[in-house]
Amino acid sequence: MSRLFRIATVVLVAGSICTISAPAANAEPTPPGGGSFGGGTGTGPSGNADGDTISSTAGGIVFDRSKNGSGESTGAVTSTTSWTPPACWYAPKYTPEQLQKTLEPTWEAGSTGYEWDAKQRDRYVNGKPYKDFNKDKAGKGYWWDSYVNKNYPPGWDECKEDIFWVDQGDPPPANIENAVTPEILAQLAYAEIRVPGTEVTLAPEGTTKVNLPTWAWLDGAEFKPVSVTASVPVLGIQATTTAEPVSLKIDPGTKDAETYPASGECAINNGRIGEPYAKGKAGETPPCGVRYLRSSGDNSYQLKATVTWKIHWTGTGVNAEQPLPNGEFGAQQNVIVQEIQSVNR
Repeated sequence: MSRLFRIATVVLVAGSICTISAPAANAEPTPPGGGSFGGGTGTGPSGNADGDTISSTAGGIVFDRSKNGSGESTGAVTSTTSWTPPACWYAPKYTPEQLQKTLEPTWEAGSTGYEWDAKQRDRYVNGKPYKDFNKDKAGKGYWWDSYVNKNYPPGWDECKEDIFWVDQGDPPPANIENAVTPEILAQLAYAEIRVPGTEVTLAPEGTTKVNLPTWAWLDGAEFKPVSVTASVPVLGIQATTTAEPVSLKIDPGTKDAETYPASGECAINNGRIGEPYAKGKAGETPPCGVRYLRSSGDNSYQLKATVTWKIHWTGTGVNAEQPLPNGEFGAQQNVIVQEIQSVNR
């Protein structure tokens, strides 16, 4: 029987006795003491701990999203590399009393089998290696367990360590992969970043003509740096991940087109993305745009505009900005291209 199934069983049996639960694969993880895992918009409540109780946000992660992008048009960035934020991580979850209240009902029910129950009793009660749930260390450390990204169920296959103890002020064991650190917090904050939508304004708007330069730009007021701060209050660590827009990539949706500039990548300067069209510029080459060479006929071309975001972080014990993989967010829009009509007399 896998550890993850065993922990899930613990939750089902102990749920009516203890408010603490391990996260289910398709449900949002619940932090110690209940409450909302990951906080909410804004800073959320601060975490604290005293003796036998961990606050509702202390064991998990508090996300401050007050400087994040917001609104219906915003979306999550996707890494431009194969890198992804951690699917699971380890952090404080239980005090000695809470772990006892979580595990003992399962052992008493016998739902996980005598052999496994006996091994667990040896591990957490009989001194192999822990004794009586480490009650003699109450207030001097925490039991650490896994948390899983609710949007990444495969994470269940990656967190296989048994619940382990860490003394207050000590680092977690070196062999524990993804034990929460400022860097892990920065990576988890990356997954919370939300950036503005990327539907560009075009001139001519709606319908353009073959061989006519079409200007493209985005509202510079919306495209500014955004950030999310993640923290674990009981450990006194935090990290802030920031995303800054650096370029706009134009994909015309057909090979029968030319982009401005030729690379199709429009640099972002002083928050400006492209340049709005104004009267008198019809004969000029747009700094960002496209020229279609063939009519779209009875259909339309799917122009895609993608903004690339430079992402970096700072955190506890880290003063200089540390890089994370660039992210991007894009959207498609219809562009109708017609032949220019002329009249011969």
